[in-house]
Amino acid sequence: MPRKGLEPPRCYSLVPETSASTNSATWAFRKAEDSIKQKTTPSAGLLETFEGTVEGHRDGHGFVQRDDGQVDVYLPPNEMRAVIHRDRVVARVTRLDRKGRPEARVVEIVDRPQQAIIGRLLQESGVWLVAPEDRRYGQDILIPKGATGNAQVGQVVVVELTEPPSLFGQPVGRVKEVLGEMDDPGMEIEIAVRKYNVPHQFSSACLSLAAELPSKVRAKDAVGRVDLRDIPLVTIDGEDARDFDDAVYCEPTTFEKQKAWRLLVAIADVSYYVETGSGIDIDAYERATSVYFPRRVIPMLPEKLSNGLCSLNPLVDRLCMVCDMIIDEEGQVQAYQFYEAVMHSHARFTYTDVAAILSNTRGLQAAKYKDRVQDLIHLHDVYTCLLKGREKRGAVDFETTETQIICDDSGRIEKIVPRVRTQAHRLIEEAMLAANVCSADFILQAKHPAVFRVHEGPTPEKRETLKNYLKAMGVASGLSDNPTPGQFQAIAQASKDRPDAKQIHSMLLRSMQQAIYTPANSGHFGLAYPAYTHFTSPIRRYPDLLVHRVIKSILAGKRYQLPGLPVPGEAHVKLARRLAAQSRLKETSSLPTQKPTAEQQAWEAAGLHCSANERRADEASRDVEAWLKCQYMREHLGEDFSGTVSGVTAFGVFVTLDAMYVEGLVHITELGGDYFKFDETRQELRGERTGIRYSVGARVRVQVSRVDLDGRKIDFRWVQEDGTVTSDISSNSKKLASAARRPAMPAKIGKAKNRTTSSALRPGAKSTLSNTKLVAKDSAAKTKKKSKNRH
Repeated sequence: MPRKGLEPPRCYSLVPETSASTNSATWAFRKAEDSIKQKTTPSAGLLETFEGTVEGHRDGHGFVQRDDGQVDVYLPPNEMRAVIHRDRVVARVTRLDRKGRPEARVVEIVDRPQQAIIGRLLQESGVWLVAPEDRRYGQDILIPKGATGNAQVGQVVVVELTEPPSLFGQPVGRVKEVLGEMDDPGMEIEIAVRKYNVPHQFSSACLSLAAELPSKVRAKDAVGRVDLRDIPLVTIDGEDARDFDDAVYCEPTTFEKQKAWRLLVAIADVSYYVETGSGIDIDAYERATSVYFPRRVIPMLPEKLSNGLCSLNPLVDRLCMVCDMIIDEEGQVQAYQFYEAVMHSHARFTYTDVAAILSNTRGLQAAKYKDRVQDLIHLHDVYTCLLKGREKRGAVDFETTETQIICDDSGRIEKIVPRVRTQAHRLIEEAMLAANVCSADFILQAKHPAVFRVHEGPTPEKRETLKNYLKAMGVASGLSDNPTPGQFQAIAQASKDRPDAKQIHSMLLRSMQQAIYTPANSGHFGLAYPAYTHFTSPIRRYPDLLVHRVIKSILAGKRYQLPGLPVPGEAHVKLARRLAAQSRLKETSSLPTQKPTAEQQAWEAAGLHCSANERRADEASRDVEAWLKCQYMREHLGEDFSGTVSGVTAFGVFVTLDAMYVEGLVHITELGGDYFKFDETRQELRGERTGIRYSVGARVRVQVSRVDLDGRKIDFRWVQEDGTVTSDISSNSKKLASAARRPAMPAKIGKAKNRTTSSALRPGAKSTLSNTKLVAKDSAAKTKKKSKNRH
């Protein structure tokens, strides 16, 4: 029989300030600048031969990503004629340019992976061809007359290559699938899932296993579990949430005669239904994460699990894994325990509901949920304690504006609105962080391998760049040679009231590295924790599912073994490069090195796979959002809008529109007759003759001049106060341009063909739609495309 009620805590001691992390999007920033710097660092010797993967560029050239982890090597356009994006090749360094950068030629094509190419079917001078949607492929694909299938001119198709490219011939292919017309509702998503190879169809083995699962919790499922059905656990999520990973409950208690709080975080027990190595498990591992688009989700698990049996829906029994914690008034977790339980969610709250109740405990919302008001107050009380601990640690915390796309029934953007973060969001965030902290600590104490969520501090190069920038901006940095999160947070707090605060915070974020999954725990820099893992979202993240299995194994006194799951080639390549780089680093150290065991390599591969697929999901989501924004702005061509300079680069000025939260580019050729030089240290454009400066924060008025849907690009041009469109610099534009300074928003600018372009600007102008959403912490800013993304 299930055990009833809350049990006394089994008090696994928790090292103070143990761990926390963030989602990849939290620390994501535009990588173009870093990519360029990486690709231009000389390290290859002449005539050196190496293996790698071709990475195409929309301008026609490319790079070879070396398997040994060294810097990428440039491939000129003539070498790219015989290869395509993602080919595996053997290359040889043939020359160094005047800056010492290596250039290579392809010696041999080792492997050409099977890949579907998405593009638009065109007919030019009687010749059928497909223009790839992904410009990195570089060449149009010829289609024989009998290989077009049922496709019509202008339709979006999926092409399978039948003949590879050569130095003197274009690639040849056949139409494999017709997706439809370019303007069909949802076409942007259909393109994105194929462009980024996002698995979007479950295998027959997975679906058949899911169909065999029960529709509700059975009596035998609860045997041996703690019965929490009488405990008023509740879920708090966004209005449009469909799957509920977590439920919470809090009550006051004492610990060593001091006031404290008992916080329960109950997480859906996905591992009970998804057996290791099963058909469902293999599909979930392949996806690694759910992918969120406006109006559509591609789930990691079949709907019967994600929205049904595993979702902590209100007023039904569900199986769960519980992290039961004792938290003192200083926000420190003094004791915790993990156990399997059966629960019954007593209410489904939205963030809006909870925010309204906490702001007015006698209002209409509070009256509607009067039985749960006191529980919510207790949750808020423990949240304030956890905030004290956060501040004491010196965790980095930037306030940013995140936007939400509201679509109509046809899938087009209706409006773009700022996403408001309330105390309810922060309350849940802190509760999830506390549970993730305990998970990492529990695994570390057991000395069991697992995937940790690691976020490292700035590299020495980025640290020096940041120091120089802060000095140029007159900000007292106080950064040491080994900077701490507290130092970053001190800079953020000291500069928050400056007009260029956004610029400074952006530079702080860009100096940090991306968070990854890895079995080698080295802590989380951003949240000032020495260890952190993901435990709270097993419905939509595979690493969380692995952590659940590891915790269960530890509780049972066993050791969890990773199954022989299929690992995509990309993860293998990245693993080889990382291990090679680590080996070279260790060779220079006097410390003895040990060859990693098969188990360690398996966990490393799992971490790399999950990290890579997380990036893939983010890229696909950003691509769809960029498409939708371009469609939205095509309806506003020629219209004038007020905006703010949000980024400055060597090729122009980015402006974000006030009313629409859409960013576009005023190209440097539109800034007038002066010669503008980019000051990298101060992150501004300055006219050599006029002295006009363009930097972040300037209030401007612009006109939408050009939208390129294929290239995901929007162009603006200046508008004078009297409404006159001009590309000349006036005294008025000088006042608008001179304001707070901000770091550049680097982007790759290409000369790829724009086959469908709405234009009121001369054809030669370049632009880039900026999709950067700089966020300060995982759950704080990117709250799961459905308002729920919790670390």
